[in-house]
Amino acid sequence: MHPGTLYNETHQTRSNEPTAHESLLGDSIERAYAQGIHDLEALVNYLNQAGPPAPNGEPWTGETFKKEMARLGA
Repeated sequence: MHPGTLYNETHQTRSNEPTAHESLLGDSIERAYAQGIHDLEALVNYLNQAGPPAPNGEPWTGETFKKEMARLGA
């Protein structure tokens, strides 16, 4: 890329702002990482304690977390 060339990061090309749930989820994931939680099982346990709940209102599982990350990354 040439100096002075403008470009967008993928997250900058969203069609709308994150929902309240997406913002809460992102904040919770960041807090988990800051505490040294990096594996899926520990992250899911953290989310089940700290929130927010999974999109279906049920507790998080590894599968629901992966599905939500895939949906958000699409």
